[in-house]
Amino acid sequence: MERANGHWAERIGVVVLVAVLLGGAAYGWAELRALLSGVTTSTALGGQARPGGDTNILVMGLDSRLDERGEPLPADLYEQLHAGDQHVGGYNTDVLMLLHVPADGGHPTVISIPRDDYTDLAGCPDGVCKGKIKEAYGYAFAAESKRLTAQGVTEKAAREQRSRDAGRAAVVATVRQFLGGVAVDHFVEVTLVAFYQLAQVVQPITVCLTDATQDSYSGADFPSGQQRISAAQALAFVRQRRDPRHEFTELDGERRQQAFLVSLAHQLNEGRVFGDPVKLGQLVSVAKENVAIDSGLDLNALARQAESFAGGDLTLASLPVERFEKDARGEDVNIVDPVKIRAAAARLLGRTVPPPPAATAGPVVDVVNASGREGAAARVLKTLPSRGYRTGRTSSARHTHRTVVRYGSGDSASAAKLVAALGGGYAVDYDGALAAGELKLVLGTDFREKADQVDPVPVSPVSPADELSGGGVPCVR
Repeated sequence: MERANGHWAERIGVVVLVAVLLGGAAYGWAELRALLSGVTTSTALGGQARPGGDTNILVMGLDSRLDERGEPLPADLYEQLHAGDQHVGGYNTDVLMLLHVPADGGHPTVISIPRDDYTDLAGCPDGVCKGKIKEAYGYAFAAESKRLTAQGVTEKAAREQRSRDAGRAAVVATVRQFLGGVAVDHFVEVTLVAFYQLAQVVQPITVCLTDATQDSYSGADFPSGQQRISAAQALAFVRQRRDPRHEFTELDGERRQQAFLVSLAHQLNEGRVFGDPVKLGQLVSVAKENVAIDSGLDLNALARQAESFAGGDLTLASLPVERFEKDARGEDVNIVDPVKIRAAAARLLGRTVPPPPAATAGPVVDVVNASGREGAAARVLKTLPSRGYRTGRTSSARHTHRTVVRYGSGDSASAAKLVAALGGGYAVDYDGALAAGELKLVLGTDFREKADQVDPVPVSPVSPADELSGGGVPCVR
């Protein structure tokens, strides 16, 4: 099943960070630290780092056609990118990766978090409590920008950075919550243009495909097997979301981008870039122009902790997705199982796998379909156990506009909680015919089906926590 070709941003933040770390070993840390003095820093995390222990760094790539200061890019870059101008894109984090660097010098791991995973957004930024994980940044950015404008903050640069800090804090909190309380010690934020600029420095880049592929939307046209590609071809390689001859999903695209990261890291290890002072200077310029880091990130300490990068021992893993669906806006979302997500993250990070939540004995809920939408009651009923309710019966009734939760004696609070779990905005009515511990949900025509209540789009099985080694040039679809 083909997924929509939405906005794109490349998984390049890890490469920039890896490149900086490797460059430190080849170039000399004192000199490199001086070169990096102009990189944008942020106090979104408060500047405090955990003492000792493993280090977790959240890498986020913004789907923005602006630089780190919120300014338009040079006109010639827009022409080369073929991805629109400064008015296209926004502040979604289309790339989310957690880089885990063990304190004992073990192999680093990068966990990719699919951008369309549907989850709770920490703090309900801009009043939105549930959405795609990539949207936390943009909602928080918008809310802070409106607040600052109302306070009379008119200086563009200050408003931009403070709004970005709000976005950074929101996405860090959401990822921490999503992964089950995993600590996020630092972050690296990159803009879209960083990918193209880095590819220009390193080109040609060796990649490998298991099958020939062609896509007129991205411009991808590659034979099967190992091949060397230019920076322009690299854009097509990582942007591809379609192939008329093969089933191609968003997760296949993510896998393609992971493979590109591994291939690029492998090529950087060969020393061609770091043995060339001009290329190394260009690499540092990419970081200065299109990368922001939190103020507590000490690159020197991180480099000492990540010596295994230099051997290419980098593992990339993807978190499991249950199925693809549409949300209430008709947009593609990934439905995930929070228990599986947290267990996969714990395994990959060497933490104790959390036990599954204890079974609950909440109220029994009967669902009456008065919405006129076939199968709505059954779809809603199947989501209730994960919300702490026991499932009752389904039935149909004459169409009515109003959705209502009916409750019996002593269950008004349970009825209100069910309304909140369904997205809010529905009525609650007392019904003396209902026994204690029983609720009746009547779906009216105003009922809004949430992403985990609609019929799933059939897709090929998605491999959970699939892993890729960073020791060479992997072949992918």
